[in-house]
Amino acid sequence: MSLVLPTPGGNTDDGTLRAISDFHPFLSAFRRDLHAHPELGFEERRTAARVAEALQGFGFDEVHTGVGRTGVVGVLRGRWVGSSKSVGLRADMDALPVQEEGTCAHRSVHAGRMHGCGHDGHVTMLLGAARRLAHTRDFGGTVHFIFQPGEEGHAGARVMIEDGLFERFPCDAVYALHNWPSLPAGTVAVNPGAMMAARDDFWLRIEGVGGHGAMPHRTADPVVAACAVVAALQTVVSRNLDPALSAVLTVHSLQAGGAIAQGVPTQSVTVPPQADIAGIAKWFDASAGEVLRRRVAEIAKDCASALGTRADVRYLPFLPPTVNAPPCAELVRRAATGLLGAARVFTGVLPSMASEDFSFMLNERPGAYFWLGVGEDVPGLHHPHYDFNDAVLPIGAALLATIAREALAA
Repeated sequence: MSLVLPTPGGNTDDGTLRAISDFHPFLSAFRRDLHAHPELGFEERRTAARVAEALQGFGFDEVHTGVGRTGVVGVLRGRWVGSSKSVGLRADMDALPVQEEGTCAHRSVHAGRMHGCGHDGHVTMLLGAARRLAHTRDFGGTVHFIFQPGEEGHAGARVMIEDGLFERFPCDAVYALHNWPSLPAGTVAVNPGAMMAARDDFWLRIEGVGGHGAMPHRTADPVVAACAVVAALQTVVSRNLDPALSAVLTVHSLQAGGAIAQGVPTQSVTVPPQADIAGIAKWFDASAGEVLRRRVAEIAKDCASALGTRADVRYLPFLPPTVNAPPCAELVRRAATGLLGAARVFTGVLPSMASEDFSFMLNERPGAYFWLGVGEDVPGLHHPHYDFNDAVLPIGAALLATIAREALAA
């Protein structure tokens, strides 16, 4: 997929985008190599080794591996001495446990694993920014390039923080991007506030009394109770939350009894003794999160009790909402506008109900998370046919480099 490079807006045009475009073939080849060799969370050893090798080749001052288990942090100091400012740029490295169905030449060589969320592109764009800034060093202070493991369900950002990320590599602010298939290629979206929702996980075990299916009056049927609980949970968002607050509650699993062979009579019709429910809750406002947590437990316990069963509830807050600091979001908007032109930069977009563990970093340091459009005709994130659009690699890399320089100059 090709893309004509935008005409720069003018106020920050220093040749960064054109300079990075000169090594676009290197970026594309690197990204496709990562795509062909996907690694799951905290297994990114090959990816980390390739990243560390590239940073060392660019002449970085320091390259640290094993941060947060398999993470990499590169340290680059500017040639203008006397500044103590620092900024962090982050890219996630892990792939998904998904079987790739695409037929591109660089498709995954590992069954059941693929880069279906574009993290291969994120790593490559950050390396593009690293190469450019290592060549120019036209800034004061320090840039920390953070290559994070385990974003997909492993909270790798939190693991890096617990491993002393910001104590070892101080950052006045942190920035990250995510590719976004629903946006036109080469555009940017950023909000001075919420970008992604929080994620809570819950598990409910409905315990009843099993027995013969032909004698249900002698049982306390957990299947009936579980179905009632699932139906009642659908009222939490619609009847317990202020309609002005966005939230989602989804039950994604209900399991009870044994496996069913269709068309084959069962040997024994038995009411099982328990049923298990799993789900997620998504929210932006902390007050909404508290209502979800409280009502899931109340509904599960009360509904189960009314039907002669008992509910055990486990509710686990997992990811906080991803909320940008307004000054940092404004810095991204300004940098993107100067690099790409105002028509390619969107603000005030609807936040996504998906979640992102960069939120842990934003809870520790001010910063901003933004979306880079990869094309409206690209399959959605986590789709088995997804493949990152290499045409936007120079744009993302140039934008990250520009953000770092502006953050250090601010």
